[in-house]
Amino acid sequence: MSENLDGSQISASTSSRSLGEIPDIAAIRLGIDLVSAARRNIEFLRNVTDSPWLHHTPIVLEAIRRYHDLWMPLISDLTVLDSSLPMILPPFDVEWVWFCHTLNPVSYREYCERRFSKLIGRAEIFDEENREYALMRCRQIWNSKYPFESFENEASSDSQDSDPVGLREDVFKEVEKQRLLLCSKSAEPYRSEVVYLIAARQRYKAFLFMLQRFAHESSSSRLVPTSDILLMWLTHQSYPTVYVEDLKALALDGELQKVATLPETVKEEEIEETKKLWDRAFNQPYEKAGGEVPLTLEGVISIKSPVYWEESDTDVNTKYRSMLPRFLLEACVFVRLKPRIKAVQKDINRDFLRLRMIRCHSELKLDKAFSNFPFDSWKKAWHLYCEFGTKGVMLECRRHGGNCLKGSSLQDTVSFRWNDLLRANSLTLEKEVSQHVNVVTSITPPVQAPYLLKCVPDRVTDDSGAMISDVILKMNSYRPQEGRWLSRTVLDHAGRVCFVIRIRVGGGFWRRGGETPSAVKWEDRIIEIREGSWSYVAGSIGRAPEKVVATATPKEPVEQWKAAWCFSTRDELVIEWESSLSVSGEVIAWEANAISKDNPDGKATALLNWRLLVVEVLPEEDAVLMLLLCISILKSVSEMKKQDVGGLLVRRRIKEARLGTRDWGSVILHPSSWSSSIDSTYLQPWYWNAGIVMTCDAVDQLKRLPALSQSPVEGSDKLYKHGIIN
Repeated sequence: MSENLDGSQISASTSSRSLGEIPDIAAIRLGIDLVSAARRNIEFLRNVTDSPWLHHTPIVLEAIRRYHDLWMPLISDLTVLDSSLPMILPPFDVEWVWFCHTLNPVSYREYCERRFSKLIGRAEIFDEENREYALMRCRQIWNSKYPFESFENEASSDSQDSDPVGLREDVFKEVEKQRLLLCSKSAEPYRSEVVYLIAARQRYKAFLFMLQRFAHESSSSRLVPTSDILLMWLTHQSYPTVYVEDLKALALDGELQKVATLPETVKEEEIEETKKLWDRAFNQPYEKAGGEVPLTLEGVISIKSPVYWEESDTDVNTKYRSMLPRFLLEACVFVRLKPRIKAVQKDINRDFLRLRMIRCHSELKLDKAFSNFPFDSWKKAWHLYCEFGTKGVMLECRRHGGNCLKGSSLQDTVSFRWNDLLRANSLTLEKEVSQHVNVVTSITPPVQAPYLLKCVPDRVTDDSGAMISDVILKMNSYRPQEGRWLSRTVLDHAGRVCFVIRIRVGGGFWRRGGETPSAVKWEDRIIEIREGSWSYVAGSIGRAPEKVVATATPKEPVEQWKAAWCFSTRDELVIEWESSLSVSGEVIAWEANAISKDNPDGKATALLNWRLLVVEVLPEEDAVLMLLLCISILKSVSEMKKQDVGGLLVRRRIKEARLGTRDWGSVILHPSSWSSSIDSTYLQPWYWNAGIVMTCDAVDQLKRLPALSQSPVEGSDKLYKHGIIN
């Protein structure tokens, strides 16, 4: 493509092609495998985040001293011009300082030239086994060269801070800046997915191409990268020798000085100018799912994502066969009207777009009028987070009026399936709706999300786990069913039965003529969790699964504690309760590694609503333990408050909203897409309005049903009140 092509010619040539199909972009060759390098950098940054000891000022200052006085002279001696870089890696703390310093290319290059008269590069070591060898080899060289300097950073976090001066001050500021900003920008788990990184590399190369062709035309002083492009740019910078050589080959030595980076604040007009240049070059939206502008906009407070993204290396719940993982992705839909609508002066005031899900949330209808969309630029219409099980989104072009004056008629429809988008170039697809609108949809790769579990009431069961029923009685040759247990069925996000929870309340059996179940001793009111689903024998009558995976036994509390439980997991729960407190604070953030003075960076691994018996659990946390905590806390609070605060006395299955109508957690709308016309209760994280999301169907049904007396065979109300409240 020649240098003097104007914008319209470029747009025409690229409108029907993906970025990878544009010859000039495909021709850009970089001297490093950016996908592998970025994946390694993300892993490194997560390790830095998980190492709170590294962020104490005395340790940082010692790391900078080791970097300046020991490492750089060592690696300089081993670096020979026009030869391959030595395959060694410095200690972890020194590697962190080195990495941060390279992200200021001008400062790092000046430092190297001034001190060593050459630019010191970083070796490309991505394989874990090679990294272990490179670290071991470095230890040997280090110990030989510096016999009185430990390979590990032995500074104490309690030592007296000294003020950094000179080079140390510059590098210290760089380290602090990157710690606060860069680590948080790589937190989303999808960023390390290969398919995401391949798309990001392609967009980075497209960004470099755009700089080659149009940067000199930009009226703005700076261009603003998106988060995926920024990730690739910073990765490229972290390998200084490769970076310098690539920019020289692309004739971009000075052009990247015009690009804003972390932690700079940018102006609205700079972002808009960048979007226009990208649209002019490629006829595509600049931003995408997982590719938002990460820099702070001047005078604007950034909007936080409503989704808790957290990388989980392990899933301890795979041992429960009844639990299936949940996967989440981010999706963005951009819309632009075709110019010919304006040319023919078509009336678009009655037309609108409606977004719906292909599966799982049939009630969802998000409408946007055509009049909201521009002719000359792309507009983000919807930004949402969806479970992979929703399959995709449908866009309907509709017209107000139609056959019914109050309704609307369908003009055209297109769908974007997640599987198609995963196979698409840059995880993006463009389609035309009703010949009047261009729609571009992009996604991030689906990643494992927290498990969502809720407990719903079910029938009373006997000691064997069978529901109390004439059907079971007949199958048992009319032998009375012994024991009485309150039961709860545990459902996942898709309505699948995962567990059955049972609370022992009574012993004995019912027999016509006077024998009735009686309350068991307080210490025998155990809680058990069984893995699997009910085995139904007739309609809704069935038996609980046989496998017991956990139990909780009440024990006498000591000293100031009000309640105590002993779990089969070898954990103990003790509860302190102020009688003056209300029960409104029912949401608990469970921390496997609790935040403390010694561990200020502890993280929550689960959210528990003990009153509604709802849990959101990261894969690394044991879901059964969280269920035990919920039910034990609810049982204890009911005893202490002398009232049924969580509906434990309900002894029949409550009919819920039909599966697929508005499955909880299946779709979450980003705050930027909220509007007054949207009832967003079911499109927000469940814990924002847990009482509404979880209980409205059950409450409405209980209000509609007459007050029915329970079967005497189950046992009296007094029996269950005694077992739960007293």
